[in-house]
Parts: sequence; structure tokens; C-alpha cells
Amino acid sequence: MTATVLDWRTRIAITLGTWVLYALGTTWRVEVHGRQALLDRAPDAPRVVLMLWHGQMLPLLWAHRQPTGVMISEHKDGEIIARIVSSFGFFGVRGSSSRGGTRALLEAVQVLKRGADMAITPDGPRGPRHSFAAGALVLAHRAGAPVVSLVAHVDRKWQLRSWDGFEIPKPFARVTIEYGEPVMLEGTDARAVAARTEEFAQRMRDAVVRVETLSNAPSSA
Repeated sequence: MTATVLDWRTRIAITLGTWVLYALGTTWRVEVHGRQALLDRAPDAPRVVLMLWHGQMLPLLWAHRQPTGVMISEHKDGEIIARIVSSFGFFGVRGSSSRGGTRALLEAVQVLKRGADMAITPDGPRGPRHSFAAGALVLAHRAGAPVVSLVAHVDRKWQLRSWDGFEIPKPFARVTIEYGEPVMLEGTDARAVAARTEEFAQRMRDAVVRVETLSNAPSSA
């Protein structure tokens, strides 16, 4: 697929925006829970499908910063996101449930089988906020990969008036991250897997409550 051509003003804005994000991110006090199991995996261990809410992409991708595929829309705004996340060490798999979905799914399966994790926003690219589309579950099932919830709590943030309530942690904000336990999707029926969206949406909601509790706990440092 040919990449969307962006005008020079947009390219400059992306470059400046990326510098600002890096400068801002270096001030955040990030505390991560549940990640060590992923870091300790053997090279031939299964990769995972990371599930994160669209509005929390910024603090989560900043904290993760590992070679990981990200499902990104083929719209123009998707091209902008793709260029920004690439500066954090990610790479885009272009497509969504509305455009390029089948091709993107097949490419994402190959990404997992080649040894890289995949990150998907179940409520992206257009919402509604915290809705849960079946794409992440179908991908994990087809690739034989576990799913892992990835959520954040930010104590001080700007929140945009966008459909996803996009979160930008303020300077020196405390950012608490939780990687959930890997869950394998058993069975051979893709339709049955796709029907479990409410179950996993609830897992994500529970994780949000859990990470907020972790954020409010006294620091062990």
C-alpha cells in the first residue's frame, strides 16, 4: 500500500510534536506492574496481542517502547499516528475494521509469527470510547497468541474533548501502568471467540480499577 502523502506543514508539525512528546515524557514518573514476564520470555516463546484503549495510547506507548506492531487506520490521521509511533520504536500495520481489515489481519498474524508483539485498540479507530470490537480476539485466535490488557492511570493530565478522551500526562505526572496476565483463547471456532467481546471489555474495565488502586498505594521506594 502506498503511504499517504502529507504536506510540508503537517510533516513539520509531526517533527515538532514528536520532540515535545519526548521532552514531556522524560519528566513523567512511570511505574510499571506485570511486565517482567514479557521481558523474560525466551526468543521462541509466543508473542502477545496487547489490548489498550485508544485514549491512553500516549502514556502506554511511551512506557512500552519495544519493537511492536500497531494496528493503525488507513485514514490520513492514521498516517500521522504511524509516523509518530515509529519514532518510539513501533511499526504500523495499516488497516482497521472499516478499511483494509482482512489484509491487515493477515499481516498482523505474520508479525506475531515472525516474533513481534502486536498492539490493538479495541475501541479504535472511531469509537465509541471503551467499546470493544472483536479484532484483537480474532487476531490472537488465528495466530495462537495470548491477549494481554495494557492500561494506565495518570494522576495529572490534559484530556482532549475527542471521542476517545485522549490523555496527555502533564509534566512530572505519575503514570502507573499495568500489564495483565496473558490469556489464551482456546477452541477452534472464531465466531465463538469473537462473541467474547463483553467478557474482555469487562477485563479491561477491571484492569482500569486495579491500576488506579495501584496508583493510589503508597510508594515502596
